Amino acid sequence: MRKKYSSALKAKIVIEALRETKTVSQIAGENGLHPNLVTNWKQAAINTLPSVFDRQAASFEKEAAQEQKISELYQEIGRLTTQVNWLKKKSGLEPES
Repeated sequence: MRKKYSSALKAKIVIEALRETKTVSQIAGENGLHPNLVTNWKQAAINTLPSVFDRQAASFEKEAAQEQKISELYQEIGRLTTQVNWLKKKSGLEPES
C-alpha cells in the first residue's frame, strides 16, 4: 500500500527544498522520505508555478466581468421600475401625488 502525504506537508517540504539551505538528502532524511520523492515534488512545483499566476489573472478577469454584469442588471432594474411606475400612473391603479 502506498503512503499518502498531505498537500500541506508536500508544500512545506518543497519550500524547504527551494530555499536550498539543506540538501535534498537532508530534507528527505529529516522527514522520512526518499530523496527522489522530494526532487519530484520540487520539480512538479516548479513546473506548475506559472499556472498559479495564470489562474490569478483569469480570476481577476472573471470578477471584472461579473461586476459589469451586475451593473447592467441594476440598470435594467431601474428602467423596469420606471416603466412599471409609469404604467401604474397611466392606468389609474395608483393615485397621483
